[in-house]
Amino acid sequence: MNYKLEWNYKVKGNEKIQFNSDYVSADLAIQVAQELEKTGKASDIYFYDEKGTSWILKEMIKLTAEIEEDPHDITVYFDGGFHKETNQAGLGAVVFFNQGKKKFRIRANQLFDEMETNNEAEYAAFYYALNILEELGVQNLSCEFKGDSQVVLKQLEGEWPCYEEVLNQWLDRIEEKIKALGITPKYTSILRKDNKEADKLATQALEGKEIFAKSQIL
Repeated sequence: MNYKLEWNYKVKGNEKIQFNSDYVSADLAIQVAQELEKTGKASDIYFYDEKGTSWILKEMIKLTAEIEEDPHDITVYFDGGFHKETNQAGLGAVVFFNQGKKKFRIRANQLFDEMETNNEAEYAAFYYALNILEELGVQNLSCEFKGDSQVVLKQLEGEWPCYEEVLNQWLDRIEEKIKALGITPKYTSILRKDNKEADKLATQALEGKEIFAKSQIL
C-alpha cells in the first residue's frame, strides 16, 4: 500500500505552512518523515493511506513491521480465453507481491465450463484472481489489477454500464469478494502484448495444462 505525508513547516514568526506529498511506498514515506523531523522545522507529521486512515511516525513504523511478513504491494494480471465450440473458458492469473524482504510471483490457471462469451471468461478470470488473493490471506490492502479487457475494467470502475444479466451477476460476485477482503482496487488497462503471461496461462488451461506455481523473483 502507498501512503502520502502531510506536515506543517515552521517559518519565521512561528507561522506554519502545510505541505502534502504524493503517494509513495511505506519505506520511502518513513524515510522522508524521519528526515523532516531532523530539520527541526517540521511538525504534525501524519501518514495517510489510500483509504484516508492516518498514523503518526511511531505508529507507522510499528505498522510496517507488523505487515512485513504478510503479502503486500500486490499487482495482479488476469486474462480469460474462450472456446465457443465447447463453451469452456481458460482462466489465467499472475500475482506479484512482496513478503518479508523478498518478492514473489504466482502463476496459475483453471479450466471453467459453461461459459457464454469471452467477456464472461474475462470476468471469471478476475474472480479467479481474487480467490488466489483470498488464499494468500490478503486483507485490507490496495491491489492493482491489470488486464487487456477494457469492458471488464471500465464496468468494475462504474464508468461503463453493464446491461447483460450474466455479466451483472459476475460484477456482483466480484464486488462482494472485494468488499469481504477489504481490498482497495486500482484498475489499469494494458495492451494485449503486455498481458502475455496471463494470456498464455489461459490458453494452457484450455489445452488441459493445469498450472499453479509460486516462485521467488531474484
